[in-house]
Amino acid sequence: MAKSGYKRRDNIAGYIMLSPWLFGFILMWFLPMVISIYYSFTDFNLLNEAKIIGLKNYIRIFTADDTFRQAFKVTFIYAIFLVPLRLAFALCVAMLLNTKHMGLGLYRTIYYIPSIIGGSIAVSIVWRQIFGNQGVVMSLLSVFGIEQKLSLLGNTKTALAVIILMGVWQFGSSMLIFLAALKQIPNSLYESARVDGAKSLRIFFKITIPMLTPTIFFNLILQIVNGFRVFTESYVITDGGPLNSTLSYVLYLYRRAFNYFDMGYSCALAWVLVAVISVFTVILFKTQNNWVHYESGGDD
Repeated sequence: MAKSGYKRRDNIAGYIMLSPWLFGFILMWFLPMVISIYYSFTDFNLLNEAKIIGLKNYIRIFTADDTFRQAFKVTFIYAIFLVPLRLAFALCVAMLLNTKHMGLGLYRTIYYIPSIIGGSIAVSIVWRQIFGNQGVVMSLLSVFGIEQKLSLLGNTKTALAVIILMGVWQFGSSMLIFLAALKQIPNSLYESARVDGAKSLRIFFKITIPMLTPTIFFNLILQIVNGFRVFTESYVITDGGPLNSTLSYVLYLYRRAFNYFDMGYSCALAWVLVAVISVFTVILFKTQNNWVHYESGGDD
């Protein structure tokens, strides 16, 4: 009986410790999620009461909304270029920092700073100035005799590339994760490979990459989710222009909700995005056995 009493008190203490997180989860995540699902099946504009209209919002998204298709196309292109470029760059820098040099801690901190401040409004404004009509990039191009009538942000062919470049610049978090994983690879594997005469390139593809596949898998999921959720860069730097060439999905969702007050439709757009991200995540999990190698034998 005494043991049972101790266990009960431990459980109560655990629930008390958990209650702040649980309260925040229910209030800030679960309830808004349920409300959003409900509103996605309604005609609701913040001024009138929500009127249930069934699947009309979803049908409208896929059959009568050309802007949705453009926003989804832009976001997909952004993610498909951003994710591999950011991961490749993060891995390269992580390997450079996975050595013993003076001031290495300082370098790691400097490389991580863009990930901390990169998504801020201030940095996006600075980025807009750098690539704008009077920015540094246009000035450098003119110095080399390359005259441009439009800035890189004003050109429909290059504006999205600038947004992608800013995303790649924010590689710090992925770099730290790769760096931690690199430190877990036993040096004995590299020493054995060198004794056998393996070259650096072969060691990289036969030892480093296979040992990093769980980390690559983890980073891949995180970056895909972040790629589809891009908003600040598109909103601040170009406001979706020119001609919607940088109109991200979340920016379009934001406009439908807070410019047009079409809350029911924006909620439906949000859940379509959730479905798309879920599909990509499920595909990655289903295919991981083909390329992710776990030391415990999870790839068998």
